[in-house]
Amino acid sequence: MARLHLFEIADQPWCSQAFRDATTDLLEFFLRKGNYYAPIVPRLKLALERTRQTQIVDLCSGGGGPWLRLLREFDDPALRVLLTDKFPNAPALQRVANASAGRIRCELASVDATAAPETLRGFRSMFTAFHHFQPEMAQAILADAVRNRVGIGIFEFTERSVIGVLAMAFSPLAVLLAVPFLRPIRWQTLLLTYVVPVLPIGTMFDGIVSCLRTYSPRELNQLTTAMGDTGYTWEIGRARSWRSPVPITYLIGIPNLESVAAVTGDGPPVPKPL
Repeated sequence: MARLHLFEIADQPWCSQAFRDATTDLLEFFLRKGNYYAPIVPRLKLALERTRQTQIVDLCSGGGGPWLRLLREFDDPALRVLLTDKFPNAPALQRVANASAGRIRCELASVDATAAPETLRGFRSMFTAFHHFQPEMAQAILADAVRNRVGIGIFEFTERSVIGVLAMAFSPLAVLLAVPFLRPIRWQTLLLTYVVPVLPIGTMFDGIVSCLRTYSPRELNQLTTAMGDTGYTWEIGRARSWRSPVPITYLIGIPNLESVAAVTGDGPPVPKPL
């Protein structure tokens, strides 16, 4: 199935803030309840060990992504997460931060994933968002991590497959059942769900398009290969579990520690070539 970069409603400038916030609220709810990203925890733990990081800068966090639930899978009490987004859903991000016992913070200023501020240092993560970017922009996200010599992990629970698309076809029912459990419940969300059913239909449309946009492991490999010799080790693949019929597609980039020390000044000095 060829990758199709069709438009998603929530990406459009004319999309209402009420619809966009409702979709990110729902995504955070489903990821927290379903814990779909649990299969990538061992790989993510290893990546943090190899990069010697206890700080994660989460890009394109939406309504908080999976971190409120996912943090329970990590044994390190020092691990901290900073949620960021180009168009922050401020109430949702603050709600997640407040429920995390101080382990999650949120940056309410706009953060561009292709040019994150150098002051936001830490291992970068991105969940359920990489498919929003055309190949040039997707590669720019990876290149920005490389430029700053920080580790990066890209994770998607959508898949460009018949099973992936069929799973999204049932999302209207899931939305109808889940909306009453969102907190806080917004009257706009109720209106867009039960009076004018824009949210159930719109999330199904965007979900199917997300599947058709998702990069395959082969395409992720092409993105990293096109950057040439970056001094990074790239791990690309799929992780499966009983939680979902659709596997997690992942890309993890680890810089060599000598190049990190040269940029940050940490660790032993790196000799310059003669």
